Amino acid sequence: MRVLEEDLFPSTPGKVKIERAGAMNRQLHRCFASTSTMFLWALFLVAMTASYLSFQSFVDTSSKYLAASWGGLHWERQIRASAAPRRPPGSAAGAGMSVLVTGAAGFVGTHCSLALRKRGDGVVGVDNFNAYYDPSLKKARRALLASHGVFIVEGDINDGRLLAKLFDVVPFTHVLHLAAQAGVRYAMQNPASYVHSNIAGLVTLLEACKDADPQPAIVWASSSSVYGLNDKVPFSERDRTDQPASLYAATKKAGEEITHTYNHIYGLSITGLRFFTVYGPWGRPDMAYFSFTRNILQGKPITVYRGKDRVDLARDFTYIDDIVKGCLGSLDTAGKSTGTGGKKRGPAPYRIFNLGNTAPVTVPNLVSILEKHLRVKAKKNVVEMPGNGDVPFTHANITLARQQLGYKPTTNLDVGLKKFVKWYQSYYGYTRGSKNSRQ
Repeated sequence: MRVLEEDLFPSTPGKVKIERAGAMNRQLHRCFASTSTMFLWALFLVAMTASYLSFQSFVDTSSKYLAASWGGLHWERQIRASAAPRRPPGSAAGAGMSVLVTGAAGFVGTHCSLALRKRGDGVVGVDNFNAYYDPSLKKARRALLASHGVFIVEGDINDGRLLAKLFDVVPFTHVLHLAAQAGVRYAMQNPASYVHSNIAGLVTLLEACKDADPQPAIVWASSSSVYGLNDKVPFSERDRTDQPASLYAATKKAGEEITHTYNHIYGLSITGLRFFTVYGPWGRPDMAYFSFTRNILQGKPITVYRGKDRVDLARDFTYIDDIVKGCLGSLDTAGKSTGTGGKKRGPAPYRIFNLGNTAPVTVPNLVSILEKHLRVKAKKNVVEMPGNGDVPFTHANITLARQQLGYKPTTNLDVGLKKFVKWYQSYYGYTRGSKNSRQ
């Protein structure tokens, strides 16, 4: 079919320009319409995104609140009931204390909490149930405390909101601060955990205490490790402690300086206790006597470290009941804090005591005593002590604690280990002559 020329060119002059202009206008209109639509959609999407993020933040916050192990009216009632002293009216020992125990599901914390409750004091515990050693042991201790009416809050001492809430619910008269990252050798694997718990956590707790009204008196666990490379024995509170041999020891030494500062500035009554190798039932699995017992019963070899020149290591092993007596004696004689609203009104007591047994025993002798009570011969690997922060010996001078606290240890290592072995075999399900257990 032939295309006519008139079909190719318009008969009216300017028609092409007009149609082209119209087409361009329509395209521009569509473009602007499309751009406006896109802009509106973009605004819509931004609004939806903002709404989603706000909702998600609300959900996250709500979830954290709902998942929190503390808070609410029922929780507050549990706190108040646990904190209430139960000493008989007119008791010679007075009305009783309300004590916040940190690290309450720990070894020393459990025993001290039980002893306080037994004599009629109010006790509330805090513990984060970390996995430094088997948390099931800590949960078993918590169940033991619950059976005696002691409530433990699962939380971290670095949580300032939690601590503030606890002091808001209960006007604690005393704080027994035992929460810490323990162990000398573990510091080489996870140094940050020691700074987090032993320094940052301590400061967070002290901040809560100095802001509390009334301010509580504080008793806290330092360590014999602060004596470090000091070779003067027995160790006295007047001896130098500026040569720590491990990061753990350094954090405990830092704690002593930090507590002194809070005593000086804010009038907090503070007592530091330097524990010497505490052992006994419900003890810590990372301790040598505990791991020795486990391995001996399972027929596994134990590693016995020896110092330079083939000198046996020695420790001032202190039975848990004696340590508890020292802790409670420190609480009873602590004296009051003098600050109000974070402001010091006058000088407050600041004390440091050694709590030991004053009778160091070598590690080989420790093993011999365990063999006797377990009725099993140990398979020993004797090696030279590595440079891991351990010190060759510890020996406490307890004159000051005896004078001011009436502290007098009464349990020797043979008796104490016999009690520990009895508990261990019962707890882990050992029977005489059997190597089976629930470990």
